[in-house]
Amino acid sequence: MKNSKGIAMDEKYVIDSFAWIEYFLGTKKGEKAAQFIESRNGITPSIVIAELSAKYSKEGREFSNKLKFIKFNTSIAILNDEIAEFSGRIRTKERKKKSTFGIADAVIYATALKLRAKIVTGDPHFSDIKEALLI
Repeated sequence: MKNSKGIAMDEKYVIDSFAWIEYFLGTKKGEKAAQFIESRNGITPSIVIAELSAKYSKEGREFSNKLKFIKFNTSIAILNDEIAEFSGRIRTKERKKKSTFGIADAVIYATALKLRAKIVTGDPHFSDIKEALLI
C-alpha cells in the first residue's frame, strides 16, 4: 500500500547523513529525501548522528535541535555487535570495488540489510547498491 506521495507505507527507509544534510539545507535533493524522512518509516543509524554532530561542530553550528527533530521523526538504530561485525565484512567487500568506501558507509549499509530497509542517500558510494534510493 502506498501513501499519497507514492511511498510504500510498509517499507522501511534508512536515512543517511547525505540525505539529512540536504533535508536540513532545503535543497532539491532534500525535498526528495523529505518524503522518506516524513513517512514515519525512517530509521537513522546512530553512526549518522555522530557524522552529523561532527559536521555541525566543525562548522560551529548548533546541532541539538536537529537531533531532536531526527529523534522525533525517525527511529534510531543503535550500532550493536552484530551490525558492527557485519559492517566490517561489508567494508572489506565494498573496498574491493570502491577504495573510499568507509566504515560509516558500511554501518549504514549493514543496518539497512539487517532491517530489510532501503537506504535514502545521494552518496555516490551507494550508486551500485540495489538497496539504495538515490535522491
